[in-house]
Amino acid sequence: MTSFEEAETEETVTCLHMTFYHPCQEEKMMFRCLNFCKREQVRADETAKFGRDSNICRYNLLDSRVSRIQFALQFYRKLHSSEYCFEIKNLSKRTKLTVNQTELGYLNKIDLPWRCIICFGDYQILAEVQVGESMDYFETHLHLAEAPILQERSLPSLQPIPESGISSSIFLCQDKSPTEMDENE
Repeated sequence: MTSFEEAETEETVTCLHMTFYHPCQEEKMMFRCLNFCKREQVRADETAKFGRDSNICRYNLLDSRVSRIQFALQFYRKLHSSEYCFEIKNLSKRTKLTVNQTELGYLNKIDLPWRCIICFGDYQILAEVQVGESMDYFETHLHLAEAPILQERSLPSLQPIPESGISSSIFLCQDKSPTEMDENE
């Protein structure tokens, strides 16, 4: 037998791809401490923390408006299953965290969907889980977006809706006064 035949079967590794965006990233360089385009191993028993404090957080965001610890990701295996998942927990007392429109207050946590958008302040992070088999560690692969992840056209209208329930924005494309039409026209 050759050494290739005797080698252990290589197991795949769960990888969390995260694409970061902030409208002021060009001027403020808040992502300069992040290691982009290179996979990084994280032990399964470690919590991956994101925030401003470099002594506590593995992933640093250089912005005074970011909390010392903004949020944490914990890798785990579901009970009675071979499925590996991530849990996201908001660790900021000042800022709410949104995961696909689910708002998390301080110390709230949920399972991270396999593909989702995480938002806090002006930060947008697209998170995508590539499933693997390894129990000892997972990998992170960080990317930098040049354009907003959330496009304005896909965001719900932030205009208040009057008590009548009819938004004034539906009339913006029409003439200023209602026009009566004959059915045959």
